[in-house]
Amino acid sequence: MASDDTYRFRMVNAEDTADSPAGRGMQRWADLIEERSDGRMTAQVFHQGALGNVSEVFDHMLMGGVDMVIAATPTSYDNRVGVMSLPYLFLDWEEAQTAWERGGWMNGIVEPIFTDMGLKMFGSFPWGFTGVATRGDYAVSLGEAKEKALKVRAIPAFPVPQTVQAMGYHSVPLDWNEVYTAIQTGVVDGDAGNIIYWDYEFFGEILDYFVHTKHFFGQAALMMNQDTWAALDEEDQQIVASAAYEVVDKQFSDAQSEDEYWIATAQEGGMEYIELSDQELAEMAQHVRDVVWQQAEEEFGTELIQEILSHTQLEN
Repeated sequence: MASDDTYRFRMVNAEDTADSPAGRGMQRWADLIEERSDGRMTAQVFHQGALGNVSEVFDHMLMGGVDMVIAATPTSYDNRVGVMSLPYLFLDWEEAQTAWERGGWMNGIVEPIFTDMGLKMFGSFPWGFTGVATRGDYAVSLGEAKEKALKVRAIPAFPVPQTVQAMGYHSVPLDWNEVYTAIQTGVVDGDAGNIIYWDYEFFGEILDYFVHTKHFFGQAALMMNQDTWAALDEEDQQIVASAAYEVVDKQFSDAQSEDEYWIATAQEGGMEYIELSDQELAEMAQHVRDVVWQQAEEEFGTELIQEILSHTQLEN
């Protein structure tokens, strides 16, 4: 028999506006749930800042005050989430998609970590490969970054500052809401660790260059409070999950072309885009892996890192 329970979910796109890819993805998740439940399951959708910053939204979700979230996951509750940001784990979209698309091997590795935190993870919401956006000058190699003594903002969670430091930059850990003022006042020369969309949309008027270093594969996650998930019957779980999977699949289909659109848009807006040569990318990737992956093994444990390595062509 079909379920007749009614629900009103609180769903949050924690990091961006309603008309952003994440905003549209969250709204699509809500609409599909309502459609497939014939209106029994509806949602109130919130966007960037409406319920606080990412950490506050994450707190709300863990406590059950928020039901579903699309966001990058803070490492404050379980540092193992940081494996999602291992540097140079992939160098192209095909490798990343094999790992992170629905049923991909990285999902199998990180889903138990989310379960341990009290969350149901439905999959990755990919942005693309990150770069280093700067003002006044730029670097395409470890030596250049050191010689020019460029200071760039890094997300204040392992392994991000360590990765940026290994790339030759002076890494300055800062929260997102501090970045604009820090660039404007010269505390930092730019931002490291975002796709070009974020750097152009939020800081385009004060940044000059975007070097596509591809050191991280940027992504968010589709998540749900585990108790809320467990309270649903099997039919309603299928409705919520199938809707989430459709959002994940669509984003993997669209993300690369969206990233290319924003590269072109930033260039038209006056930001210079620099792509590393194959040799420059390979040299940077090898050096950063040699430095940071050893630290990651100490941080996350040998077993977890070896499990990841077993799916790749990388050597530790």
